[in-house]
Order: sequence, then structure tokens, then C-alpha cells
Amino acid sequence: MLLEVRDLHVEFRTRDGVAKAVNGVDYGVDAGETLAVLGESGSGKSVTAQAIMGILDIPPGRITGGEILFQGKDLLKLKEEERRKVRGAEMAMIFQDALSSLNPVLSVGDQLGEMFVVHRGMSKKDARAKAVELMDRVRIPGAKERVKQYPHQFSGGMRQRIMIAMALALEPALIIADEPTTALDVTVQAQVMDLLAELQREYNMGLILITHDLGVVADVADRIAVMYAGRIVESAPVHDIYKAPAHPYTRGLLDSIPRLDQKGQELYAIKGLPPNLMNIPPGCAFNPRCPMAQDVCRTDVPPLYDVSEDRDSACHFWRECLNG
Repeated sequence: MLLEVRDLHVEFRTRDGVAKAVNGVDYGVDAGETLAVLGESGSGKSVTAQAIMGILDIPPGRITGGEILFQGKDLLKLKEEERRKVRGAEMAMIFQDALSSLNPVLSVGDQLGEMFVVHRGMSKKDARAKAVELMDRVRIPGAKERVKQYPHQFSGGMRQRIMIAMALALEPALIIADEPTTALDVTVQAQVMDLLAELQREYNMGLILITHDLGVVADVADRIAVMYAGRIVESAPVHDIYKAPAHPYTRGLLDSIPRLDQKGQELYAIKGLPPNLMNIPPGCAFNPRCPMAQDVCRTDVPPLYDVSEDRDSACHFWRECLNG
């Protein structure tokens, strides 16, 4: 397996208490595979990704347990200098807000070329040529002229393409895309997702796609891991999730997707709010919002039950949920 996260725990120590952002996450992705990690804001998706990349703010963040195995190496045991060599060259990340992630005072060509100067020892001239090549690869028109422009001179969709080009620069084995289509219109979202899928197939990369939108991943993901309150609550092949979710939270996310055959009807929303991570409810963290909750859900934390050979659910009543 290309990447395997085992029993990862991350917490943030604040003045108000300890927020348990990640509570024993397990997931993995192979070369050429796309894993979609879903969940509402605050579920731990991005914190897990930051821990994998080694860019977690420490303090206040702290990894308190677990392993992150990348190509057989535990990244958490590497020295910072060794970890830095992995970032960019072997794994890369696409952030959700391209405008704030790009340096406003440097041209996009300089920012793309820096990867080759730092990691490959290229001259600035050769690095600029590679930047043009990358911009062409992600279909930015007039790359030779636009390579000298600054981030604010590009549209949101084009800035996101630049972020994709930057992630691809050194042909990493793994890319983590954190909400890569946020704030883009539907047409541009589709273009960006199609581009990511095409490049992933071409380079046979592992891709972790972080999102809160089940509609975005339907055509690109191989597997889905659903997170809630810092935990994986369901993991399954994408078609199994859409056909019959095995956790009430996953069902709620699916029911929240607007549908063309429900025109004029009130949109479904999961009741209540995600839990305060400094005060996670006892038992199943989803129980205060769950329509299927019973007494056992309020006292016993559900393990990850084996629903089938390649499917898990952290619900005491996963069978009833499957039968819907």
C-alpha cells in the first residue's frame, strides 16, 4: 500500500481545554487509487491531511499516537530534514484557497519554478521553461506569456490549475487535494475534477480527495471514508456507499444532496450541529443527531464493524441502516 494511516490521534491544547480533532483514524490508499474523505467542517479531514504532510501547527497541535506509513516508512519517525525531502518530491498537497496559498508578490512562474530550483538544482532559466510546460499541461491558455503574471491576474479556476501544476511539478506518488473545488462554480468544478482524474491516471498517483460534498466525488473516487468527530464512521467502495449507506451519518449526507426529481421540495438537513471536540458525547458521537439512536448508542462507542470484506461501519445498527 502506498499510504497507510494507523490509529492516528491528534489534539489541540487551548486555553479552554483539549480539542480531540482526530481520534484513531485508519485509512489507506494505493498507487492509482482515489480515496475520498468526506465529512462536515470540523470532522478532522484536513487535520489528518496536515498530519500526513507534516505541516500541522505544533503547538497548539500535537500528534499523540499512531503511525503514518508512506511507501513503508513511518513518517512520524523521520527527522524534519528528511520529512522536508518527502514533501513536494514524493507527496504534495493542493489547498482549498488558491489565492491565499499562492504568494501575491511572486509571479506564478517563479513559484512553479522554485520547486525545480530547490529539489532538482535547476537554473532559473530551465525552471521557468518547466513552469511553462506545467502550465500547458494543466491547460492554461497562453502559458508562455502568462507565466510572468501574478496570482491576482488569474481567475479562481485558473489559480486552482496553477495549484495542481505546483503539486504535480515533481511527479509525486501521492497527492492530497483539500477541498480543491471550493468557491468555484459548478462548471469549473467539473473541469478541475476531470483534470485531476486525468492526471492521476496518467501518472498513476494515489489521490486523497478531501471534501464535504458527496456529489463531487461520485465519478472520480474508488473508495470513500466518511469522518465524524475525528473518526472514520464508514469506509466502503464508492458504489456501495451510494447504493446503500451503512451508517446514519452517511445516509444523512446523501439525503442532503439536492436532486432534480425533488424540485420545489424542502431540502433535507441533518438536525443539530457537529459536537464540540472538547466535549465529545459519550457513546457514539453522532447519537444526539441520529434518528436511529438507542440507549446503547449513548453509552458504548461502536467499533468498526466488518460489514463485508472491504467495507466497515461504526454503527451498532448498521444492518438496519443498510436495509434503510
